[in-house]
Amino acid sequence: MADARLAVSFAGPLVTFQDAGRRGHLRHGVAASGPMDRLAFDAAHSALGNPPGGTAIEVSLGGLILSCTQGSVTISVTGGDFATDHGGAKGRSWQVLTLKQGDKLTLRAGAAGSWAYVAFAGHLKAPMWLGHSATHAGSGLGGGALGAGQVLHIDDAAVREGREGEVERPARGDGPVRVVIGPQEHCFEACATQTFTTQPYSVSDAYDRMGMRLKGPELPLKGALSIPSEPILRGSVQVSGDGVPTVLLADHQTTGGYPKIATVIAPDLDRLAQRRAGQTLRFETIPAAQAVAIARNTAHQRRVYLERISIARGTLQQRLMRENLNHGAAFD
Repeated sequence: MADARLAVSFAGPLVTFQDAGRRGHLRHGVAASGPMDRLAFDAAHSALGNPPGGTAIEVSLGGLILSCTQGSVTISVTGGDFATDHGGAKGRSWQVLTLKQGDKLTLRAGAAGSWAYVAFAGHLKAPMWLGHSATHAGSGLGGGALGAGQVLHIDDAAVREGREGEVERPARGDGPVRVVIGPQEHCFEACATQTFTTQPYSVSDAYDRMGMRLKGPELPLKGALSIPSEPILRGSVQVSGDGVPTVLLADHQTTGGYPKIATVIAPDLDRLAQRRAGQTLRFETIPAAQAVAIARNTAHQRRVYLERISIARGTLQQRLMRENLNHGAAFD
């Protein structure tokens, strides 16, 4: 193994270093941060055979251009349906490829999705804060945002030819976003819950790593606008005084005093985070017990999927040797 160096030629806004997240600090007012699409992040590492949770690059719709200036390294690209250009070869995300000295990789927004992930076969060095590289975009704490002129250092960079090629995409589904109603549904007028779960909403332009403000029917509050501040979870649907709901995401604040009409269940948060401004969505309410059962089943399916894509397919020569290419031979 050797080290590799990549120069950042261009990085759009909100292109950041992220690891699995800075858990255990909410009581100190520190958000966990971490990837917006946690499954795609985990898949990027699994496809390379990496240990889970290491540092990768989260790429926004602004895109990213990298040039390999030293060494060689195999990388994976997962997440939304982004467009890739690897030395003139056009492709899409959900692939593993190798960057060699002199190669350039361009990653741009494609047909769908808001976030992509680039992981490396090696150790991507990034600044640490409280033991993690996960970046809180608002403060810049953690690994930080990438910028043009920056040089990325990958220690123990490896070329893993046996992993190159397409990566199996996970089944996501495209149904309603499932929520558990509460905990402050009593703070809203009687019609609010029905409106929230029967009417369409769309993603507004006010969307970043902290939260996703929605457009749609107002959810009228009953009585006082605020409640005593209390802990907030990722997925909380908080409603401000104008009756507009906001889904809180990776960089959410740790406490808040606006009432929350519902909480998005964890298995649906990744696909919600991949929505773009202007896209529509609907919410569906389910009982808490069903949410728990779905979470357990999803965790099992996720583990099976990540284990499956972590298995190297072998080099092209090894794959050809495994195939029976002579089974239909014809003779003159």
